[in-house]
Formats: sequence, C-alpha cells, structure tokens
Amino acid sequence: MTASHSDSLVVLFGATAGAYGAKLGSDERELILLVWQVVDLQNKKVGTLHKSLVKADNLDLSDQCREVSGLTPEGLGKAEPLDRVLQQFSQLVSSDLKVLGRSSYTLCSDGQLLIRQVLHPETSKKNFLLSDCFYSFYDLRKEFHTCYPSSAAVKDQTIKTMAEYLGLGTDEAEEDFGVWQVKTMVAIIFSMLSEGCNHIFTEPETVKHKYETGPCSKSETVDSETVIRARGLPWQSSDQDIARFFKGLNIAKGGVALCLNSQGRRNGEALVRFVNSEQRDLALERHKHHMGSRYIEVYKATGEEFLKIAGGTSNEVAQFLSKENQVIIRMRGLPFTATQEDVLGFLGSECPVTGGKEGLLFVKYPDGRPTGDAFVLFSCEEYAQNALKKHKEILGKRYIELFRSTAAEVQQVLNRYMSTPLIPTLPTPIIPVIPPPYTIATGSIRDCVRLRGLPYTAGIDDILEFMGDATGDIKPHGVHMVLNQQGRPSGDAFIQMKSADKAFMVAQKCHKKMMKDRYVEVFQCSGEEMNFVLMGGTLNRSGLSPPPCKLPCLSPPAYAAFQTAAVIPAEAAALYQPQALLPSTRTPQASAAAPPTVTYYPAQAAQLYMNYTAYYPSPPVSPTTVGYIAAPPGAVAAAATATHTPILPQPGALVRMQGLPYNTGMKEILSFFQGYQYAPDDYNGLIQLSDQARSVLQAPKEWVCL
Repeated sequence: MTASHSDSLVVLFGATAGAYGAKLGSDERELILLVWQVVDLQNKKVGTLHKSLVKADNLDLSDQCREVSGLTPEGLGKAEPLDRVLQQFSQLVSSDLKVLGRSSYTLCSDGQLLIRQVLHPETSKKNFLLSDCFYSFYDLRKEFHTCYPSSAAVKDQTIKTMAEYLGLGTDEAEEDFGVWQVKTMVAIIFSMLSEGCNHIFTEPETVKHKYETGPCSKSETVDSETVIRARGLPWQSSDQDIARFFKGLNIAKGGVALCLNSQGRRNGEALVRFVNSEQRDLALERHKHHMGSRYIEVYKATGEEFLKIAGGTSNEVAQFLSKENQVIIRMRGLPFTATQEDVLGFLGSECPVTGGKEGLLFVKYPDGRPTGDAFVLFSCEEYAQNALKKHKEILGKRYIELFRSTAAEVQQVLNRYMSTPLIPTLPTPIIPVIPPPYTIATGSIRDCVRLRGLPYTAGIDDILEFMGDATGDIKPHGVHMVLNQQGRPSGDAFIQMKSADKAFMVAQKCHKKMMKDRYVEVFQCSGEEMNFVLMGGTLNRSGLSPPPCKLPCLSPPAYAAFQTAAVIPAEAAALYQPQALLPSTRTPQASAAAPPTVTYYPAQAAQLYMNYTAYYPSPPVSPTTVGYIAAPPGAVAAAATATHTPILPQPGALVRMQGLPYNTGMKEILSFFQGYQYAPDDYNGLIQLSDQARSVLQAPKEWVCL
C-alpha cells in the first residue's frame, strides 16, 4: 500500500548476475539478490532487515558479481524464483508495517537502476505483474542532493560517498553484501531527518503503468535530448511492443513513432520520445537488449527527426486522434469504391468501431482520390483482436490486410499522401536529343563494363579517377549511374567503351580495385545487358531479368514521328528542358547546391545534352514516381541566353492525363485533343528549327507532358 506522502519507507537494494554499480541492468542479466528494511519516518524506527536470494534462469555469474557479492551458483540454485520472492517481499513488508503501527509506505532505492532497469524489464519479459508499490519510489541520491546541495552531483553519488560526506563510520567488510548497503542507506536517511535538516520525502519518482497514445503537431518543440532511434525491430511490432521493450522508463504521450520505408511499410526502425533527458540516457543503456530473439540497437536521435515522422498539421487527423487510449488498426487494400458503411459492415458487430463513422479515417490523395488505406479506432484490445482475425478476408473482390498501427503512423501516412503533388516529378523531354554517332549502345557486342559495389557517395569524377588511363577510351555520353527506386545511387554504374577489347582490358585491370574504402567489381557486358538494367531490369549470374513493369511509351521509336533519331540544335534541346516547362519548385539556395549531373559529357560533344531516365514500378502504397537525372544547369542557362524570344508560355503549358488505356498510342491522343493544335506559324518567332524538328513541334502542347 502506498500514498503520495507516506509515513514509512522501504529501503531496497538489489544485485544482478552481471554488472554492478553504474552499469546495473545494462547487460540484461537477471536479479539474484534483494535486501530490504522498513523505516518509520515519524518515530525513526526500523523493522526487521530481510535478505533474499533469487534463483535466476541463468546461474552463470560474471566475475565482477562473484568478486563483489561472494555468491555462488550452488547457493543460488537453492533459492526461490523472482515471482515467489516478490510475494514474500509484500507479505513481510505488510507484517513489519503492522508491528510499527504504520499503514502506507514508499520504496527508497540507491538511484534509479534497480527499479527502472532491472525489476520492470525482467518482470515484463517473464510476463508477471509488479505490485503498485514498484511504480513509485524515492531516489536516495536525488533526495540527498536536495538536502545537501553542496554534495557531489547526483550522477556521481554512491552509498559510500554519501556516507563519507556525512562522516558515518561504517565498515563495508564487516557486513554481508547487501546488508551493509541497506544499513548505511538507513543511517543516511536518519541523518537527513535530523533537526539540522528536517528533510521531508514528498515527491517520489513515478513509473508509468502503460504507454499513452496521442497526436503530435509539427508546431510542437521536441527536445533532441529526449529522443532515441531504435533499430532492428520486428516488422510486426506495435507501439505497445516498443513501450514494453522500454518498460520502466517514461515515454512521452504519443512518443513512439514507427518509421516507414519508401513503399509505406515499416522498416524496422522507430523514434521514441521520453519525458526527459534522464529517461533517454537510461534508454541508451538498453542498446542491444533483446525483443524476443532479436537484439535492438538504440541510438541518439533529434527532435527534428521525430517531428518529421510523427508530426502532423491536418485538423482531420487531429480530430481522429483526439480520442485517447484507443487501439488503432490500419486497413490496406480497400476497394476504391468502398464507403464507411462497407467498412463497418466488413468489421461486423463483434468489433464495434469507436464512434461509428467517426472512428474511420480514409487516406486520400490531395485531389480526393482514395488510396485504398484506412485507419480504424477500437475502444479496447478485445475488439482490436477480433478485427485482426479478419486479416485477408474479402471485401468486394479484394482481400483486406489489417495491422496494428500507431498515432505516429497515421500522421506519417497522411503526410506522405497529402504532400504528394498531382504531378509528382517534372516530365521528361519527349525528343531524344542524342546526336549520332553518340547513341546508347545496343546489341550483343560486349563493349561495355559494369561497375558493382561503388560507394554511395561516388560521383562521375570518382569513376573517371578510378578508370585511370582508360578514361580516354570511354565513348561520349558513356557513363551511366544506376539509381534505385528512391532515385538514389544503387552502387552500380555502366560505362560504354570504344571497343570490346577496351572493355575487356578495363575489366581485367580494374576488377576489385579500391575506390575510397571499398573494392569495386568490374565485369564486361553488352549494350543490351546495360539497357536492361537502365530500364529497370536486373543483371545477375543467371542472366537477364526484364524490367519489373512494361511501359508502352518507353521507347521513342514507338511513335511514328520518331522512326529515326532527331538531330535537334542546342536551342531546341533547351526548349524541352524540364526547367523550361515548369517553374522551379526549389529555392535559389537549393538550386545552387544541386548535385552535378550523373552523365559524363566529353568536351567535343558538349553542344547537346540528354536526360537519361530510369523507369521503376510504383511502390505498393506510394504514388507513381519516375526518377530523372537532370542535365547540367549551365547548358540550360546558355541555351536560354542564346534565344532572343520567350520560351513556351507558362499558363496552360502542361496537362496531365490519367486513366489512359494501356494500348493508347499517339494517334489516339492527338485525336482526343483535335481542335487544340497549334498552327506552324505559332512557332516561327521562337527559334530557328530544322524541318524535322518543326514537324514534331506542331503537335499539341498538351502532348509535351506525356
């Protein structure tokens, strides 16, 4: 039994089978010793001192434990397990309180580690509950520093230093391990209660019983000294699982943010925000502790990182999450035509949704189109478990996936979709401005090399330095970086050489040569193999794997107007740069810091530039994205300066077409926009073009965005 202002303390000391002192509990070793004594604060009396050994599952004691405690595995093997010892603890404390005539008590320990880092984590892993008395305690070090401000800092205090500060003449060697510590702590408490100090124990430390969910606004200020990043989490873990991993530490309300990858799925990481820096420092001591069979890495993180993941600005989301202590379930794969009634009917009466329709939140794109995702609130764990049993059941003609979710995940998913522009990326130039003889290689001639294992920070200059003397044998436009689905370097690159012999020599000379701190593998390959990878396919030992999706308009020769490669002057190339079609969305500072192009242009071919485009399939729950590699900004500026009339006007320059049949060709699109084409004279005042280029530019301006 406890009270906010107790009339008794139970002085508690413990030890584990591993580290001792400041590292207590940091190695996940089990508790093997508990020593306690009741102290009557008003009458300054004490009860019986009790010492109890605890039988651990693993009786292998560390050398430090053997040396300090003097305990042996044989002696511990005869002890009771932890749950039985805690039952005896409660019974003996109640008995001592009756003898002293007291009714309430609060624990008092030497620091925070025994309660927060040992007892709570261990009982959580062993699946039994601690009594309420272990959720409130006094930290003797803090109380001592409050009573004696001139003493050492709290983090530097120990039982011995506190006793020495007070001049208590106690000999540690005269008593058993644990007994001396408790007796000395009692003597320190009596000194603090003396007439000179009259210290009052009024504000105990508290341990939260359960994690509280709640929304987080991007306008909040989050102290970076309170945030950690947990890595290596099982993909199915929820915020409650993470809170259980940090059992004993106080996580801030809504302070668990599960991170999602580019496909909208959990990536095994989470950001956790604690109530103060002290709790965060204790969390860092759980680095490589285990969640089930997996060890979890724990690192420092920043408040900005937490807000980026968990923060939100939507009033709709804030209202949805305003209902506290709700269990959140995420539904994925809903039919686009599904209504609130359909979802409620799918869940049924055995798992009622909190607030009915108000407990449903459909995730939509900025233009109002449904994404197939929704979040549902349930008032209790039982209803949520009933809902999870419907995982992969059918709604309409689709099976629905159900997962546990968190408030931070709701914010993150909504932020991802609501921040998606209607035109996700700038459109690629439709004209293949590749001058012969500088076309991308095709065919089976093995005049290319593949570089695998490049450092992710490697650029064109690094590759050219890596090639050494062979740089002179590279074809113009011959260096191609391969990007992943997120538009970042994948560690691969292809280089077109002037002949198969040159490619063979480079592969022999540079294979497993070091670049920065990594060795790079170099293989000879053909232009056909290179093109497969650049278009999204894979190249491995078993041969070629085709691109993961077929896009009908990937190749310009699919259009009748492009049966031969067009030779366009530099002015025309500048006309179709993305920067000329859309106003820049970046600030001048961001543009100035933009990385250089990842395509190598020799000086003799610098009059024309090509945007090499890598196509990738849409991630399962992310908007369609196409990665673009921009041409050198200087080329656009030079070409724009060379023209004497304005480039394409901005109003109405682009339209986006959605829902086209997959077999749609250019003729069908031109027919659809019949009556909106420009007359040839509309382009006469722009720039001087060849007849072949002029025939292309007579197409409707809406066609430019395809």
